[in-house]
Amino acid sequence: MQTKDAKEPRARGRPRGFDRDEALERAMELFWRQGYESTSISDLTKAMNINPPSLYATFGDKARLFLEAIERYGCKGRQSPESILEEAPSAREAIERLLQNAAREFTDTCHPPGCMVVSAATNCSASSAYVQQALAARRKMAEAKIRMRLERGMKSGELPPRTACASLAKFYTTVIEGMSIQARDGASRKSLLATAAAAMRAWPDARSER
Repeated sequence: MQTKDAKEPRARGRPRGFDRDEALERAMELFWRQGYESTSISDLTKAMNINPPSLYATFGDKARLFLEAIERYGCKGRQSPESILEEAPSAREAIERLLQNAAREFTDTCHPPGCMVVSAATNCSASSAYVQQALAARRKMAEAKIRMRLERGMKSGELPPRTACASLAKFYTTVIEGMSIQARDGASRKSLLATAAAAMRAWPDARSER
């Protein structure tokens, strides 16, 4: 007969005995380094030091874990592109700072090279369409923010009145994405800063319209 103070039997299953934030950080770095498609559940559980049931119970599935890792990447403790675009005193300086910041971030040895949003999307199959769409939406949003900053510069007279801001935003977005790929291939910070400087030479001169 069981006494009143006897311990209740433990529920089956391993309790969550790990730091969620730390596990997510490790998953983020692995996705960043290997990309979404190339990272398996086995890779993730090994890096996160958890078992598959814990991963599924805590994060859902691989796709949801990845999207949460992308959100974490966007909130990392560095100057965000949004703050650069807002805080720079001119549109030209905003874009120049954005490019220079990308060169520094993409070559920072404290984390995998390049941009996670760009790198993680490579070699995705049709089965990863949802993930590809989510990443594409983030890239389009980043491009739209650059375009809006350029449009503000045009309204203030920094840029010629007939500047094709959408095309110019796409150009600088493409440069940044290309810098990410170059960083993944081992390009140095000096090389990427030179690319940034070359891209700024394409900046429209408002005086030429006067």
